[in-house]
Amino acid sequence: MPDQIPALARLAAEAGINATANQIVVISATLGQQDLARAIAGACYDLGARYVEVNYSDPYVRKVRLTRAPEAALGTIPAWTRRKLLDLEEAGGANIALTGPAAPHLLDDVDPGRIGRDQVAIPEALEVVGRQRVRWTVIPGPSEGWAQLVFGDHEPDALDRLWEAIGTICRLDADDPIEAWRERADELGQMAQRLDDAQLDSLHFTGPGTDLTVGLLNGARWEGGGMTSVDGIRYLPNIPTEEVFTTPDPERTHGVVTSTKPLLVSGRAISGLRMGFEGGRAVQVDADDGAELMRELVARDEHANRLGEVALVDSSGRIGRTGLVFHDTLFDENAASHIAVGGGFPHLAADERVAARVNTSGIHTDFMIGGPELTVTGTTRDGRELPVLMHQNWAL
Repeated sequence: MPDQIPALARLAAEAGINATANQIVVISATLGQQDLARAIAGACYDLGARYVEVNYSDPYVRKVRLTRAPEAALGTIPAWTRRKLLDLEEAGGANIALTGPAAPHLLDDVDPGRIGRDQVAIPEALEVVGRQRVRWTVIPGPSEGWAQLVFGDHEPDALDRLWEAIGTICRLDADDPIEAWRERADELGQMAQRLDDAQLDSLHFTGPGTDLTVGLLNGARWEGGGMTSVDGIRYLPNIPTEEVFTTPDPERTHGVVTSTKPLLVSGRAISGLRMGFEGGRAVQVDADDGAELMRELVARDEHANRLGEVALVDSSGRIGRTGLVFHDTLFDENAASHIAVGGGFPHLAADERVAARVNTSGIHTDFMIGGPELTVTGTTRDGRELPVLMHQNWAL
């Protein structure tokens, strides 16, 4: 078992969900991530957790579903899956999810259309996030499959190298990793406040293949770093996190955008993604690979082709410095500015009137558009132009 596992487990329990005595904790993991899941359970019990449950998903069973289930069954969410999330909220529980593609390329021979039609989010999930009664975090769960994807199929020490990279990115090399993340969260929170203070009406992204204007929602705040539960406890939804983000106006996006990193959806890659927007809707979707899957996603429901998130990432984080593509949203979205089609974040709205304008959808799919050549310019509500992010450096 890698030496970093106990430290990462403690980070998830203390900095991630900030576990408290008598709390119920649910851990979501994939087969291949058992050692870390078990260590996290122990760390939660050390902090006084009353009950820890670990739910494992099996990517091979997922493939069986996608290849053999009836067409009408795709997109099904059992009622008890929804109730379980609401029950966890009622109990004041917490959730820790492990990420990372444990079986990459497994779905390469599966019809991408079926993958897209079965890719759904629990409708209540964003509502639960917004009510902030469930403390939650997403952390990396290294596996041999993920390591081979990042470093190559024939790299004998790939898993050790992945753990080394994750240890650095997650600040496990700090004297006190938990305090290091709390300090980083404060820095991101301060940047979010600067963006709020700028009173921006829109953002203009320009770069290779990108000329995109995203209108911002008046009354929606920027957020970065950690969140605070309704009972006043701070927690970190993502470890690592290097972004500041908001929920945009779903009706005011136009132009073209090109992804700068591949994204994985249920283990299936979408690379070279290009999208065109008019009146807030994605009206054109092309890609070097995986276009059909993305087209299925943005057609999932009436608002799946509108934006629910815009996020800015500068170069001060540790992920981009590695020069690696991790093929995992948690890492790649925190290495580059990104946008997401699908559901937005009502909890960022100042009041119910603003919350009613936040995009609602059964999907939320992030894709990365940032890089050294991207520039982001803001227009304020009184018509002034301000440089915001220039070549991954804050200019605001």
